[in-house]
Amino acid sequence: MIRLEHVLPADIEKTSFSIIRRECEEKHIVIPEDKAPVIVRCIHTTADFDYASTLCFSDGVLDKAADAIRRGAHIITDTTMAWSGINKKVLAGFGGEAHCFIADPEVAEKARQTGTTRAAVSMEKAAQMSVPLIFAIGNAPTALAALHDLIGRGFQPELIIGVPVGFVNVEASKELIMETEVPYIVNRGRKGGSNVAAAICNAILYGLARS
Repeated sequence: MIRLEHVLPADIEKTSFSIIRRECEEKHIVIPEDKAPVIVRCIHTTADFDYASTLCFSDGVLDKAADAIRRGAHIITDTTMAWSGINKKVLAGFGGEAHCFIADPEVAEKARQTGTTRAAVSMEKAAQMSVPLIFAIGNAPTALAALHDLIGRGFQPELIIGVPVGFVNVEASKELIMETEVPYIVNRGRKGGSNVAAAICNAILYGLARS
């Protein structure tokens, strides 16, 4: 007979994290403690242990991300799904906001006129903001390509979270970001998604909120 385990609602996430830690030990997966909050939350979001080996972090990126958020950084997403998943209350506590310009009429019109994607144009719109910016990209490799082009022209984001999912230009766009001098958290390969982008943002935010 199948029996459901009784877990109090408030304990579900904590129990899940404990299960992940235990299974990592059983699988002989070693997760660096400084990166564990991000990696474990990504595994929790996807039930995919591959993130323990495919997530790539630039040097000192978590400290740099925390510093940017303390300075009131805003988070830019490429999808409303990623935007929805970010804990905006915690972000607001540090003076930041989350934005997604994918449905902006001006973005849509410029994308139509130039024959590019709304995700790419929304990166250009965001780059005009005069606040520290963190980009969380979970769907559109064209957004990463646009950011790479903007960086080449002197734009300097605080952090790029590059985890688009898919098959067309996904892997190449991630590699382009890792060739820049901009701090990054990138998931190598085809896996990712808006939920993963939001999970990484929240891992950083929750770590700050507890500190």
